[in-house]
Amino acid sequence: MTLRHMQIFTTVCDSNSVTAAAETLGVAQPAVSLAIKELEDFYGVRLFDRISHKLYLTEQGEELLRYSRQIISLFDAAECSIKNWDSFGLLRVGSSVTVGTCLMPGYVKRFHSMYPKIKVQVAIDNSAVIEKKVLENRLDFALIEGIVHSDRIIAQKFLRDELVLVCGANSAFSKKTEVSPDELTGLPFLLREKGSGTRELFDSTLLSKGIAVTPEWESISTEAIIQAVSCGLGVSVLPFRLVEQELARKSLNTMEIRGLDFKRYFSVIYHKDKHLSKSASAFLRMIRQKRNL
Repeated sequence: MTLRHMQIFTTVCDSNSVTAAAETLGVAQPAVSLAIKELEDFYGVRLFDRISHKLYLTEQGEELLRYSRQIISLFDAAECSIKNWDSFGLLRVGSSVTVGTCLMPGYVKRFHSMYPKIKVQVAIDNSAVIEKKVLENRLDFALIEGIVHSDRIIAQKFLRDELVLVCGANSAFSKKTEVSPDELTGLPFLLREKGSGTRELFDSTLLSKGIAVTPEWESISTEAIIQAVSCGLGVSVLPFRLVEQELARKSLNTMEIRGLDFKRYFSVIYHKDKHLSKSASAFLRMIRQKRNL
């Protein structure tokens, strides 16, 4: 079996479709089907169950996928390591929304000033999506504010952060400086979507106190939430770093939640089988020099 077989197989798994994989790879669909058949014949196992025109990985397929991702990752690392890495290369970095908004532009700018010929490709999404991309080797590493859920990922803290309860400065809630946990269920919350690190911390902290809230708004856009809260449409719990300017301009106010703490850490995450290239290691060293634990 060749590296090409592994690349085709992982692309089919990621696309969940032979046709889509062929389009991604720029090859004919029969070539993809043949590669999968050759893999199944070589190992003497069925890699996919084909039910109602859909593909479902078998247990043997799941195992081969883990090995394939590791093999492809090692091959990519070998290429980056052997080539003159400070004059050539691509670094694929992921980021959750808060880190991507507040920190990533500065990090990339600083890295470019040190290694101008290395291209940095950044993907920003919620923490759950970014973790999935790390597991699929679509990112070399990522910076997130969420909790890691897979035991195949290494997470290393690098910066403190906290969430704050905010309301519009001219809203009906602005005269309050503190609320009790029990009062939260009566507030109109505008929150990030499930899967974001911010939402996960908020929900889990309330759950530990036996409290649950149903948001009136859910949005993937933090900026949309900030604007809606500023207009007095409700309250939200957001990262302090993302609302720092609005608090300084006094378009938002903060309220304490008695007895609740929303402190957390940003983390660097990467697959435990991932060989970090010299450029990735240099980027992480740069971050850790500025860390604040």
